[in-house]
This record gives sequence, C-alpha cells and structure tokens, in this order.
Amino acid sequence: MGVTQIILISALAVVVVALLFVLIRSLVLPQKLDAIPKLIKQGKTQNAIKAAKQIIAKDPANYKAHYYLGKAYIKEGKSELAIMEYKIVNENALFSPTFSEVEFRKEYAALLLKYKQNAEALKNYLYLTKLESTNAENFYNAGHLYEQANRYDVAIGFMQKATLLDKKHAKAHAEIGLMLYRMKNFQEAKREIDTAIRLSPETYSSYYYLGKIQKDAKDIPAAIKSFEKAQRDQEVKQKAVIEHGACYMLVNRFDNAALDFNRAIELDKDNLNSETLYARYFLASCYEKLRKIDKAIEQWEIIYKRNKSFRDVSAKLSEYKDLSANDNLKDYLTCSNEEFVMVCKLACENGMKLQVMSATSQRWGCLITAIDKSEDSWMSVRKQVLYLRFYREPDPLEDVVVRESLDAMKSVNSIKGYVFSSSGFTNAARRFAENRPIELVDKDRLEKILSSGSK
Repeated sequence: MGVTQIILISALAVVVVALLFVLIRSLVLPQKLDAIPKLIKQGKTQNAIKAAKQIIAKDPANYKAHYYLGKAYIKEGKSELAIMEYKIVNENALFSPTFSEVEFRKEYAALLLKYKQNAEALKNYLYLTKLESTNAENFYNAGHLYEQANRYDVAIGFMQKATLLDKKHAKAHAEIGLMLYRMKNFQEAKREIDTAIRLSPETYSSYYYLGKIQKDAKDIPAAIKSFEKAQRDQEVKQKAVIEHGACYMLVNRFDNAALDFNRAIELDKDNLNSETLYARYFLASCYEKLRKIDKAIEQWEIIYKRNKSFRDVSAKLSEYKDLSANDNLKDYLTCSNEEFVMVCKLACENGMKLQVMSATSQRWGCLITAIDKSEDSWMSVRKQVLYLRFYREPDPLEDVVVRESLDAMKSVNSIKGYVFSSSGFTNAARRFAENRPIELVDKDRLEKILSSGSK
C-alpha cells in the first residue's frame, strides 16, 4: 500500500470519526435536554442545573438549555441568576410549538417586575396582548405598568379592555376607579370601586384603592378600616400597611404610625422594594416628631446609602450633622416637654440675660414672657414685657406663626417678640417679620444662646 493511499485512508477515518461524533452528539444532547424539565418537575433541581450547564458548556447558544437553567434557578429561589438566563433566551430564542413564547414571556415579565425593571416587563406584556389577545390578564398587567408610570390616559384604555374581555375582573375595575379619582372624576371613580368590591368582596386589593380615595377625601377612620382589609392581599400588603401608618400620621398619632412603618420594613425581607424606602422615610419623620432624632438619623442614613437623591434625605442629614457634637442642641431637640421648658428658661436667663416671668409648655413648644434684667430696666417703674416662642418643629416655620405671635403679643402688652426655630423660617415668614417688632432666631443663633444658657 502506497503512502498516498495511507494518507487518504487516514483522512477518511478522521472524517468518519467526526461524523460519528456529530451524530452521537445530536442524538445524546436532545435526550439530555429533554430530561431536564422532568428533573425540575421531580424537584431534582441540582441535577437539572448540572445537566443544563453541561449542555451550555458544549453549546453556548442552546437557548432551551438556558431557559431550563433559568427555570431551575427559580425553583432554587435564585431569581437573580434566573433573570440572566432568561435575558439570553429573550435575545436568541426561536419560539415554536414545542417552546411556548407565551409561557416564556409570562415568566420573564414576572422576573423583571421583581427587580423593578418595569419598562422591560411592559414590553413583554405588550407582546402578550398580541400573542393572547383574548386574555384579560395581559391587558390588566400592561395597564397596571402604565398606571405606575402615571400614564393614566393609556392605562385606562388597557384596563377597560381587560373589563371588556372579563366583565368580572375586579382588580381592573378598582384600578380604573383609582385613576379616575386622580383625574378628579370622583363620581365615576366611586362607581368603579364599588363595582370591584361588589364583583369580588374577597379581592382585598380593591379595599386598598378604596382606602386611597377615602384618605385623600380626609375620611381617615374609613380609610384605616379599608387599609386593614387590604392587608389580607399579599400583593398590596406592604403598601396597605404604609398607607395605614400614613393615616395615623395625618391625625398626629406618631407612635401608632411608627409601628406600621416598622412592620412594612420587616415585610421586605430582601430590602428590594421601593416602597420600603418610603416606609423608612415616614418612620424617620415619626421619630423626628417624637424627638427620637438618633433613630431618625439611622433611617435617613439607610435610605441615603441606597438612594442619595431620595426626597430631602440629604438635606435632613446635613441639618442634623452637628447634632452629635452639640449636646445643647441635642437636648433642645430630644428632651421631654417638661425638660424642654427648663432648657428654654435657662436659655432666656443665662443666654439672653432676661428675667423669666412665666414659662409654659405648649403643643408647638414653649412660651415664655420675660423682662430685661439690665439695671436700667430692672429699676424702672414700668417693666416692658418680652414675648418669646421656642419651636422645635422639623420643618421651616411659616408666616402664620409670625402672625399668631404678633397677635398674642398684644394680649400681654408686649413691646417685642422673639420666635426661635431649630429648622429655620420660610421666605414668607422672614418677609412678614420685616419692620415689625418681632425677631426671628434661626438655628445658628439659637445654638449660641443654648450654649451660653447651659453655663
């Protein structure tokens, strides 16, 4: 046998082996792939994950293997890994009767919603409205996402389509009611909410929307009851607890509100929900009102780490940044109402050199009347009364406070008044105080007076 023949035979053998390898691979891989869904169904998720990874290692573009790997991750509770696999499927898959696009889109959209990727989730639900044009739930989900983006004009259209396809879709009626209320169409809004509750009294999410309407209408007792019912629905439970607490805040029951906000935070085990930031923010507001400033700062710091631009958290942290270094200001902000009167008296006597005539605790702070302790004033027959109001409200004081103070000064024949604020004053308040016998004392000057008063 010649050299040429040997080379030809060798080359032929290589080709045959390669073809056999491809043939065996084409027969074995599909069998291995088809076994993965069975493993997942049997709860053997670790075996399923291992099998899917082996196939992907040999064929990285095998979108079915990526899909099954994602499903196995979901079963394992590893949704952050599942969403990565589903994204690969979304970019590469060719759907067929043996690989349902409808099923995939529903699962993928649910994952996207979990991680607040609402824009991508909406794309999938819009696909589903075309793939399953008679399924009311697809239109409801798309409408719900438009509603969250404040696109009420579009959202209502999708919700109304959902109610046409399913006349008993209580959730769609409830959301239409809430959007109509926000659009000031109160009569139609109430009708839709009532329809939702009549259709399904045990669809407790409807009571959440009813509670929102009642809260905005200032019917706080009714809103509280509605939010209590809404908490039976796991989907809206956290939001309902937050709104329940917000109702208590509106009537200044800050201890009750704080309990609700703490509950809402505990409901988010993964600390992923955007609603949790609002719960923390409102909890901090309660602590601020209750003079528990250290606890308020703790909540603001947690929020700031996650979202530096959330509401006025940065400003709040800046406002209280020197609290730990200034014991006098800390005492002023955090002490009890009884102790607060004493702090204010010392500030007047030692910090401003005044003789205190009366000092009383008020719902807004402390009211003091005093006279000047200087020798001339002390020896004069007619002592001139000074009127002093001390506030420790968390927000800048409005002009109404200045107006009230001026009116109150007349009742005690005061020649001059002072309003002290640890949070400053609005521009309107400052303008109104100009050229009037009242002085506005802001945080910086207050700190100096408190420091002198403690000596």
